[in-house]
Amino acid sequence: MKQQPIATRDIARELARKYSTMTHDELNALEEILVPMTFPKGKKILSEGEVCKNIYYIHTGLVRQSYIKNKKEVTEYLGVDGNIFMSIQSLFQEIPTKQEITALENTYIFAMPKKSLEEVALHNNNIQILYRKILEESLIISQIHADLVRFETAHDRYVRFCKLMPQVALRAPLVYIASYLQMTPETLSRVRAMPM
Repeated sequence: MKQQPIATRDIARELARKYSTMTHDELNALEEILVPMTFPKGKKILSEGEVCKNIYYIHTGLVRQSYIKNKKEVTEYLGVDGNIFMSIQSLFQEIPTKQEITALENTYIFAMPKKSLEEVALHNNNIQILYRKILEESLIISQIHADLVRFETAHDRYVRFCKLMPQVALRAPLVYIASYLQMTPETLSRVRAMPM
């Protein structure tokens, strides 16, 4: 997979802009732990049974986090450029994940190994803030998704999803969007035909 090389320094700056201002030394410390990774469309980033050791930042691409329930794949998360993803229970409890994370497009990501991130966070206040804000964002995204499927009608769920995740709505296969919104592809087709 061909990808324009991007400096890890630029990614460190992107993360700092998004989560926490940083000194020159803190940017250096963050840059040193970033691990660039490329995944062609269809490739597994994390397989069921593996232990998640990284927090991932998507530079470009589209990823799907899923699990099996009653012999069916259920989409738990869809992420695009600028999003963070991880298998949070596996990452923090260091246990095998029940989830799979797959690249749905050619995807270029930067991994932040949890152990390295925690080490640099010990000595850099703004990296501690970045780490905390990433985890806060992850919890908020999970809560929004839970509330979406618990409280909203199918139509309202789709409308809200399009507002919250416009790039995902444009780029992800409809079957995965339907699964994420906990509706059948037929229901999603009906909902998409209704006025927004």
